[in-house]
Amino acid sequence: MGESYKVAVIGAGIAGLLTARELQRQGHHVTVFEKASKVGGIWVYTQRVETDPLGLDPNREIIHSSLYKSLRANLPRQAMEFLDYPFPKKQGGDDQRTFPGHEEVLRFLQDFARDFGLMELIQFGHEVIRVELVDEVTHEWVVESRTRENESTWESKEELFKAVVICTGNQSEPNIAEFPGRDTWPGLQMHSHNYRSPEGLENKIVVLIGNGPTAVDLLREISPLAKQVHVAVRTPGFQMPGVENNDNVWQHSMIECAHTDGKVVFQDGAIVDTDVIIHCTGYKYHFPFLKSNGIVTVDDNRVGLMYKHVFPPSLAPWLSFVGLINRSVVFRVMELQARWVAKVLSGTVELPSQEAMASSVEELYSEMEKNGIPKNLTHSLLNNEVEYVSWLAAQLNIKPLKRWKELTVVSIIGGGVHYGENFRDTWDIDKWMQEIDSSD
Repeated sequence: MGESYKVAVIGAGIAGLLTARELQRQGHHVTVFEKASKVGGIWVYTQRVETDPLGLDPNREIIHSSLYKSLRANLPRQAMEFLDYPFPKKQGGDDQRTFPGHEEVLRFLQDFARDFGLMELIQFGHEVIRVELVDEVTHEWVVESRTRENESTWESKEELFKAVVICTGNQSEPNIAEFPGRDTWPGLQMHSHNYRSPEGLENKIVVLIGNGPTAVDLLREISPLAKQVHVAVRTPGFQMPGVENNDNVWQHSMIECAHTDGKVVFQDGAIVDTDVIIHCTGYKYHFPFLKSNGIVTVDDNRVGLMYKHVFPPSLAPWLSFVGLINRSVVFRVMELQARWVAKVLSGTVELPSQEAMASSVEELYSEMEKNGIPKNLTHSLLNNEVEYVSWLAAQLNIKPLKRWKELTVVSIIGGGVHYGENFRDTWDIDKWMQEIDSSD
């Protein structure tokens, strides 16, 4: 089995649950810290929103979930199941759809945690406020967490661990669009993180910023109620799904500026009297609890230095991250990352030297710069998902499944474009998967 250590896992979402299972399988002693009262991370829906709808106030109470009430997965079940734990359509279940609603995904994660005995490893209601290396010789880490005793009183405690795995995700710290006049514009502004339903947007003139899956969903949901919806996108030539079929929807280039009289000016010259601006502009990596003496940094959404998006070379293997990646079939990637971390800690899989890992990271940065890839896409697997998944599988001596090369975020985006805005209901994924499995 190899070495056995006391390991802290921060977060009980998808990444945390997978990591806890793999660590336990390798014989490690696992404690999972979870701020919420249940497992699931971002898949736990709440009607609560933050007091600052843009998420700029550093003193606001953080609401972890970004779910809106109507959200459905934009990945099919087949892309969310694990290697040895399928995500079937349960006979008699409430949600039989291939692209299920968030309630069904949460049930899947809850079943997974229960079936693998993970619930007893989790300390619910424990918010981690400090993770810090306290002994460089023995590699001991302190994890300080706090629990709420009442409305105004917290109780803190400290515990020592040999290793820490950070699994807090990257969908709680909103990334806000920058444009002149944003801070003085008088209307309602919010980030999609704090959007729950279209209630209150009836007969309003709404501007959506962004062209990702969230913006597409919100456009579909808001446009039947709003007076007008104007979508601001950065990508030249991109056609937002749902714009052409709606008489009250217009697409523009990005916002040029906003005025105190309520007008919003777009870079294409359009001027719109606007009631509401919703920023569907993604999230920032944010680890306020991690005290690493500047070893782990976040610069323009690049978490560095990070070998293969998991290990900081100078702190490996005693500090690691699972789930930093984005624009991928994240369930599959996180499962392989979790297995890698667990096996590295047990000593059954070896890491390169610290120098070799650092050199690999610098080589990646240099290649990105040479190819004109912006720093904020460091952890995107949009163009190299198959290569990365295959590399992880090789480290673990797992033979890549045939469908791994076909079932990628790029192929799913392509299917969504082909089948249109209602792709979740019109795309026969089961037939597509059968064709993949039966191909040479």
